[in-house]
Amino acid sequence: MLAALRRLAAQPSGRRFLLLLAMLAGFGLLLLVVPLPAPGELPGLAERLGPFAPVAAIVGGALLLVALVPRTFVTLATGAVFGPLTGALYALGAALLAAVLGFAIGRLLGREFVAERVRGRLARLDRWFARQSVLGVMTVRLLPIAGFGLVSYGYGTTGARVLPYLVGSVLASAPTAFGYAAVGASVTTPGGVDWYAATPAALGLVASAVLIARWWRAERGRAAADTEATAPPSGR
Repeated sequence: MLAALRRLAAQPSGRRFLLLLAMLAGFGLLLLVVPLPAPGELPGLAERLGPFAPVAAIVGGALLLVALVPRTFVTLATGAVFGPLTGALYALGAALLAAVLGFAIGRLLGREFVAERVRGRLARLDRWFARQSVLGVMTVRLLPIAGFGLVSYGYGTTGARVLPYLVGSVLASAPTAFGYAAVGASVTTPGGVDWYAATPAALGLVASAVLIARWWRAERGRAAADTEATAPPSGR
């Protein structure tokens, strides 16, 4: 396995980047042709898996996420199978593992190609990712720009630091993990949806708005400071 990874890393950067694009295109095509099961069809799965159920939930959920399956479906499914609290924790574990895998694949296949070619505004954007804090990662994760897996691959192709990326990814995933797992569990439980269980998701939306506003102000302040620092001194 390690030898294969070393051989892959020795390939030209353009070839590796094309492999990344082909892999993402393949995942996208599979999403179009392979139907996803409804969460209500999954309740008996945990009993059939027995003691392997937690590992299967986390690893299987992570593989689905890196295959570009929406995190909403994965979280609803874990809630339907394992219940609201346990399902949410397994969904967070799957999100963390998927964040690691997507980042590692993006870094291996795409980072060198991107670093060799970014110029101008793209270079400034890459530097912005490289200095990003946990708050910045959370803001990007909360923006409705792309799915969880695709953002993970994208981060790998940038100069982002690993620890802030992972912490921010998990923190941004937590509110909706508990909310959607509760909704998934309620789908398989008589009595309908318990809307109080979705409170974490609602609080997450409020937190998202606050984080985005704070990040925007911080970035504007940093940009103004950089402009002032690089401006030529005025003559007297």
